[in-house]
Amino acid sequence: MHRPSGRVVPNSTLWMLCSLSERSMTLVMTQFSDFYDMITAGMDTTVISVEWAMAELVRNPRVQKKLQEELDSVVGRDRVMSETDFQNLPYLMAVVKESLRLHPPTPLMLPHKASASVKVGGYSIPKGANVMVNVWAVARDPKVWSSPLEFRPERFLEESIDIKGSDFRVLPFGAGRRVCPGAQLGINLVASMIGHMLHHFEWSLPEGARPEDISMMESPGLVTFMGTPLQAVATPRLENEELYKRVPVEI
Repeated sequence: MHRPSGRVVPNSTLWMLCSLSERSMTLVMTQFSDFYDMITAGMDTTVISVEWAMAELVRNPRVQKKLQEELDSVVGRDRVMSETDFQNLPYLMAVVKESLRLHPPTPLMLPHKASASVKVGGYSIPKGANVMVNVWAVARDPKVWSSPLEFRPERFLEESIDIKGSDFRVLPFGAGRRVCPGAQLGINLVASMIGHMLHHFEWSLPEGARPEDISMMESPGLVTFMGTPLQAVATPRLENEELYKRVPVEI
C-alpha cells in the first residue's frame, strides 16, 4: 500500500503504515498483533450495539420521534451532526446508554480472579477462584431497575448513571483493572452512527410487518448478535440533498 500523491492526512493510522513501508521498515509480529487488536477489537461490538439500538428505535416510534426532534433542534436540518454536538444531545446519549443496558454486546465480563476468600449473596468464593460476572442479567435485575425489560431512555435522564465501570448496575464495558480501555471511543462511535442515521432518515418496518414481529432473541456466543438480522426501511427526511452526497477523502 502506498500513499497517493497530493493531499495527505498526517498522523492517521494508514499514513503511519505507509510511512513505515516507504522507509523499508517492518512491524515485528508482536507489533502487528497489537495493531490488529486495536483495529478489530471494537468492530463486532460496535456493529452489534448499533443494530440492537436501531431495532429498539424501530420498535419504539415514540423514542425515534423524540430523538429526531432533539436532533432537529440542536443540529438543525442544514448541516451534518458532529461529535461536538454530543454535549447538547442528552437524549441521544440516553438512547445509547439504554441500548447498552438492555443489550450489552458482551454478556459476560472478562474473567476476574478473587484476591481473597469472600462471601457474596450467601455464596462462598474461595481465594484464586475465577469469577465471571453476567452483566446482561445484572442490567435486567428487577430489584435494581424499574420495568427492566422496557426500552426507556428517560431513566438515564432522571438519574446520572455512569456506564463505564463505576456504577455496578450497568457494566457493558466491564469494571476494575480489566475495564475496556476503549469505552468512551465505543460510546462515541455508537452515538455517532445512531445520530447520523436518525438525523438523515426515518426508519420503519417493511410493509406488512409489525413491531412485535421483530425477533429480539440473541445469537448465543461470546458476543450477542441479533439472532435474526434487523430489516428496516430508510426514508430520507432532510430537504437539503447536499447532505446525502458522498464526500471524497484523500488519505
